[in-house]
Amino acid sequence: MRNISNGVDIIDNYRIKKAIKNKKFVKRVFSLKEIKTSYKIKNKVNFFAKRFAAKEAFVKSLGSGFRNGINFNDISVTNNKFGKPRIELSNKLKKIINKKFKFKKYRILLSLSDEKKHSIAFVLINKY
Repeated sequence: MRNISNGVDIIDNYRIKKAIKNKKFVKRVFSLKEIKTSYKIKNKVNFFAKRFAAKEAFVKSLGSGFRNGINFNDISVTNNKFGKPRIELSNKLKKIINKKFKFKKYRILLSLSDEKKHSIAFVLINKY
């Protein structure tokens, strides 16, 4: 396996605390799956902040940012049964990756962490 690209993002949790009061922001940035999962989470600010940072870190790893048709909702951050975070992509975004990197088999690694004031995400894209 070969590391192709990486991205990192850190966010002030207070920004997300203010932003998630706006339902339009939540619906624009977070997937339905993420929103439904948040109902079970006590600390919603850090939950959403980590996911926001993960989406930003992912588009940085692509080198594109949120342009050329890439939207926040094309990226969904979920957890496996053990709590390990992972990124799920829309079919549109999978096609963009295939075109950009010229390969179909890849793995996206995600690490998330948070404290009271900040949340951080680190993304690696590896080629099989």
